[in-house]
Amino acid sequence: MTRFCTNILLLTILMQSCKSKQEKILPLQEAITESVYASGIVKSTNQYNVFSTANGLVAEILVKEGEEVKKGDAIIKLVNTNANLNTENAALAADYNAVNANAEKLNKIQININFAKEKTDADKLLQARQQNLWNKGIGTKNDLKQRQLSYKSSVTAYEAAKLRYAQLKKQISFQGSQAQHNLEIASTIKNDYTVKSNVDGRVYNITMKQGEMVNTLTPVAVIGNAGVFMIELQVDEYDINRIKLKQNILLSMDSYKGQIFEAVVTKID
Repeated sequence: MTRFCTNILLLTILMQSCKSKQEKILPLQEAITESVYASGIVKSTNQYNVFSTANGLVAEILVKEGEEVKKGDAIIKLVNTNANLNTENAALAADYNAVNANAEKLNKIQININFAKEKTDADKLLQARQQNLWNKGIGTKNDLKQRQLSYKSSVTAYEAAKLRYAQLKKQISFQGSQAQHNLEIASTIKNDYTVKSNVDGRVYNITMKQGEMVNTLTPVAVIGNAGVFMIELQVDEYDINRIKLKQNILLSMDSYKGQIFEAVVTKID
């Protein structure tokens, strides 16, 4: 009888012990997170393909992939023999047509002007003397006319010499300006053979190698923002209705396992 009571007592204690360990679950109200799976591509914001404005051979690649650049930094240098020759020819023409280079021509005409002026003064004096003689009844009418014609001829030659000087100086100035303008154009075209970045960012891809031919239709590099990225996702038709503009999302990618990225929906096509 005693043994039976002991068993009953132990059973009661065990039951009370189990009852005291029951867990309590309280409901919580929280936002529900849904997962949407999609494939897509990652782009840098402001990402663009860099094109050359001229054709040429890649002479030197000045940056590496992954390197950050500033707006206006040189990326690739091209070489074009014809462009270099055109620039050199333009420089030679500019030097040849400069006013200083034509000083000898101007000096030669100036000498003619001085000579014509001296002859004009001399013929004027002779005409005045002949006129005085004629007024005194000395000499002939023909002598007076000869002096007058000589003086007029000298004046004409003097004015013509001055006109030639002015025309030559104007021509030299025009040709010099034109040659300088051509040199500036050639220099500008030569600068086109240096491909530069249009934005501050990072070089994500260099599509050309040294020695390759570059044209204006093929990109030579890809540059974009170094810290902000855009993801284009192909979302399934069933899931697209659950995505809204300006919606905050948490993003995980297979290539960055264990990392969660925050993003905002900016556009839905």
